[in-house]
Amino acid sequence: MSTETTIIAFVIAGFLAQLVDGVMGMGYGVSLTSFLLALGIPPAAASASVHASEIFTSGVSGLSHLSFKNVDFKLFRKLVVPGVVGGVMGAYLLTEIPGKTIKPIISAYLLIMGVVILVRALRKKDADDKGARFAIPLALVGGFLDAIGGGGWGPVVTTNLVAGGAKPRTTIGSVNLAEFFVTVAQSLTFVLTIGLTNYKIILGLIIGGVIAAPIGAWLCHKLPRRPWSIAVALLIIGLSVRTLYLAMK
Repeated sequence: MSTETTIIAFVIAGFLAQLVDGVMGMGYGVSLTSFLLALGIPPAAASASVHASEIFTSGVSGLSHLSFKNVDFKLFRKLVVPGVVGGVMGAYLLTEIPGKTIKPIISAYLLIMGVVILVRALRKKDADDKGARFAIPLALVGGFLDAIGGGGWGPVVTTNLVAGGAKPRTTIGSVNLAEFFVTVAQSLTFVLTIGLTNYKIILGLIIGGVIAAPIGAWLCHKLPRRPWSIAVALLIIGLSVRTLYLAMK
């Protein structure tokens, strides 16, 4: 496969992942990391590549949600600091664990995230037993797991906030805007520990994601989330099962 063809493949992957993320408030990191692990890229390198590209995509996505008035600033302020702290902790830990050891664990985690997204999508009505008061611990855990697994910020933070009765539109916008700052902190941690080498992957993901970000923010107003959630969940589950199977052989 030529360099141009390879970059185009990552552009398409980044576009689709960010489109889904803009509509659902989740899915960019989880789906792309599952994809990269399936290609045989080590966990730390996969997470670093995804988060490097996500600086640009989450930045454009956050600004797009701001322009569409999808952001609750009170919720945003609760998410940023604990999300950054958890993200830095997770990124540093991931770089200290050998790839062969962590890969089956990450694949199992991504499989669980796929099941979580699927279950949320199939529920007729989310349980109203949590609220925005849990935003700080959710952001801490979400940032940590997002760095470790290359994704998970949205599935952990967005789904639980919405399950607690938060408005989906402003929750998605607030979580996406906070994700930019969390991603910058994670990427700096990766750069200072392992550096960045997969420039072809990162470039392709950035191009595709930046193109899709404003479209996804706009579609957040227009489209039902359930069909997207089901499709993405099944994709993540399929990729994770394959990677887990190969890692355990």
